[in-house]
Amino acid sequence: MNIFQRVKIDSFLLILICVVITASFFPCEGQAKTVFEYLTTFAIGLLFFMHGAKLPFQAIVSGIKNWRLHLLIFTTTFVIFPVLGMMMQLLVPTFLSHDIYLGFVYLCVLPATVQSAIAFTSIAKGNVAAAICSASASTLLGVFITPLLVGLLIHTQTSASMNIIDAITSIMLKLMLPFVVGHLSRRFIGQWVDKYKNIISKTDRLSILLVVYVAFSDAVVNGIWSQVGFLSLLNIIFFSIILLVIVLFITTYSARFFGFSKQDEITIVFCGSKKSLASGIPMASVIFPMSMMGILILPLMIFHQIQLMICAFLAARYAKRKI
Repeated sequence: MNIFQRVKIDSFLLILICVVITASFFPCEGQAKTVFEYLTTFAIGLLFFMHGAKLPFQAIVSGIKNWRLHLLIFTTTFVIFPVLGMMMQLLVPTFLSHDIYLGFVYLCVLPATVQSAIAFTSIAKGNVAAAICSASASTLLGVFITPLLVGLLIHTQTSASMNIIDAITSIMLKLMLPFVVGHLSRRFIGQWVDKYKNIISKTDRLSILLVVYVAFSDAVVNGIWSQVGFLSLLNIIFFSIILLVIVLFITTYSARFFGFSKQDEITIVFCGSKKSLASGIPMASVIFPMSMMGILILPLMIFHQIQLMICAFLAARYAKRKI
């Protein structure tokens, strides 16, 4: 076990940091930027096609019966999280700049993760079948709900031109259509997708890296590092921890209040507290102008690592209990 595994640092985060550094010193501009943007659009379409192909229809059907559990998770993901994000406006401008605050709001309206939510639920000996259904459904619902919440909570607070109808249309064409086609193709390519899921996962990550590189290239050209200093980064880390701890507290005690079993509580905690980097970055590239994206996805990138570290510790504690 290497040092990164011991301190629960995701190696993908280190690669993301390297991409940000590369974009800071060698941003893509001009014709190269156009090529990267076309490549990114293709990669995002492929990413959501594979998301659809990886989703078993049986997981959707089998999980519908546990509607109370899913309702609580979706309420946390798409209601409680956004409310907490809006409350962070109280931190502006003393602790957070307005743009970073909007980044937190965007983080809070995103769907849950799929892979890590299921993995932590499994480690903690929770209801894995319900986690698969809930996390997958959250990604699907997020394609519709996230742009609507962006239009409601963010569009009115920014001076940048954002036509939310165009954003939803773009998401339907660039994200939802590939997802649906991928899911319908599962009967033909499902076995191949399941067999090579590790390779496909690397392709997913490559798509995210491309988007981050293009976004931060544009952000660097527009002077992002004159807006975000070391103290700002520390504030993002601190308030990301506070946000996650509050949501973990809410999901844990809500599950107990409504009388869920320990296995279902674990599923609610790990599915309700996650926010998806894999969905969030591609969605941001479709919803926002590239000039805004760099600073808006900073809280998401930092929160992603924090949720992995804290939830890995929490899953290990759950696993030691007698359930």
